[in-house]
Parts: sequence; C-alpha cells; structure tokens
Amino acid sequence: MEVSAPHIELRTAVQEATPDDFGALALAVYRHQRTHNRVYRRFLELTRRLEVEPAAWREIPRLPIDLFRTRDVRSGAWIPEATFTSSGTTGAATSRHAIRDLDAYRRGCRQNFARVLGRSVGDFTHLGLLPSYLEREGSGLIAMVDDFVRAGLPGGGFFLEDRGRLRAAVADAARDGRPVALWGVTFALLTLVADARLELPPGSVVIETGGMKGRGRELTRDELHARLYAGLAVEGSVGDFVYSEYGMTELQSQAYWRPATARFTAPPQMRVVARDPTDPFAEVPAGKTGALDVFDLANVDTCAFIQTDDLGRVYPDGTFAVLGRQDGARVRGCNLLLTPSA
Repeated sequence: MEVSAPHIELRTAVQEATPDDFGALALAVYRHQRTHNRVYRRFLELTRRLEVEPAAWREIPRLPIDLFRTRDVRSGAWIPEATFTSSGTTGAATSRHAIRDLDAYRRGCRQNFARVLGRSVGDFTHLGLLPSYLEREGSGLIAMVDDFVRAGLPGGGFFLEDRGRLRAAVADAARDGRPVALWGVTFALLTLVADARLELPPGSVVIETGGMKGRGRELTRDELHARLYAGLAVEGSVGDFVYSEYGMTELQSQAYWRPATARFTAPPQMRVVARDPTDPFAEVPAGKTGALDVFDLANVDTCAFIQTDDLGRVYPDGTFAVLGRQDGARVRGCNLLLTPSA
C-alpha cells in the first residue's frame, strides 16, 4: 500500500485501513512523525535510532508514555480542538493529549464499537455510569460516550450517583423495546448491582471501563464479570453480554474485551506487542508476559508508537490480555483490572 506523507492523507488512510494495510501505513506514519514531531525526533536522536530505517512496523521505536506528562507531543504545528487529560493524585503531573480533529476521533470511536459489537452506536440507548470521569474535565472516555449518547436511541445520558434515575431509564427503554449499552466504571457497576438485581432490555450490553482506584480490592476480570452476571441480566439472554474497554488518555483508539475470545481485540489501525521490561527494544515471545507497547495509527497528529506501563500477554492472533502495572509505574485513574493467567 503506497501512502504519501501529508497528515490529511494519512488520517484518511488510517480511517479506511484494513488489517493488510497496517505495515505500510505504520511506516508512513513513522516517517511523518520522525520528521515533524520534535519530541519523538529528539527521543530517536538520544537513543541513536534516528538514522536506523525500520524494515518492518515492529522495528519502529516506541516513545515512553511518561513524556505525555512532561512534553507537548505533537506532529507539526497546529491548534488543538480539545485536550484530553488523565486523572492524577494531588500534585502529580497528568498526561495531556492534544486532539487535532474531534470529529475524526468520534468517527474512529464509532467504527471501533461497531466492529466489535456487530451493531452501530445508533442501535442502542447509551447510559453512562462514569462518576470518576464526570467529576473532572478533559476525559476522552466522556467525549466518546457523550457522542454515543447523542447518536444513539432516545433516553440516553449520564448518571453521576443517581442509581435510581438510571434504573428508571432502563425501565423506560424496556417499555419501548430499546436495547441499552450500559457504560460503567468498575466500582460504580458493583455498587449498582449491590443495591438490587437489574434486568436490561433484550439485546443490551454492558461495557466496563476499569476503575477500582481507592475503592477496595482489585478484582480479576473473571471475578468482576461473575459479580456482574450475578447482578445483571438481559431479557432472553443466557449471558455473554459483558464487555470491557481498553483505552487511555494517550491513545485515540480503543480495544475491547469480547466474551467470545476472553481477550482484548484491537481495531485495524492498532497493534499491541509485549516487550521485555528490562530492554525497551526487545520483544518477548507470543503468550509470555511483558510490558505492552501500543501502535495506534489514529495518533497520526501526535505520536502513534508508545511504550505503556501496562503488563500483559500478546497472542499469535494479535489478541491480548492485560495483567496489571509494572512495579513503580504511576497508577492511572482508570485502574486496570487483573486478568488471571489464562
């Protein structure tokens, strides 16, 4: 696949990417960012990688994620339409991700959702139980779900701590025959089902987004989903309606944990590899635990190649599991659920 360098053409190519396009497109984005991203270029100089031409996408150097806390990571000079920020403890630096084109971000989020669910955003009433995100500004997750609410069926919205109003919205959707997509942080979903069992309309789904920071013991994903299936039901369904979303401030794409695979699946413009935690330029074999590096080509205007602090395993088919955080890594507001060794 031949791709020219200008960012508009690259962004269009990313939006239309198929899995077969990824390698050539990643190298095109790399060449663009090596030239136009001052932070990434300086990183390549300091690591003596600037003059080394990658022969394949897996050879592209990845930028440490903490630089989003201390530097303005942009490719080129432009004015952001929005800036996504991470949550942080008092006095701690937060990640900042400049967003050049909010419409492009929204389109990508809708495409990722539809690929995984097999249905469009407009097929659901979207309900957001996301208190820790609503209580601050600059959340990419809130920007995504807000767009879904607007594009979805009637009756959608956000619910801070008013679980009674949420239950009423579910009842209204059931009377109208509207499937619900219930988005929730872990602790809020657990509190919801602790109140009383909740039955959702036929065709509904639940998408948990992580988040137990300061709210009690971390759960494995299996433990969490067992509690959710015990406290939630979808009329006419025997199960397999609980999904998980993997995203972060520094990424514009999302991966989803699917019941059918019990692993995260990345969209066509995104790949995940596991590196040796002691050597940032070496990968570990498929299925072995390592630190996760994310190639997110939707970050064409910032940096698409990122070393995260997450630990996980990547499998031969490209799916991956998230196991937790590296020792000493900063804890993100959207804290990761632990995944059993499967």
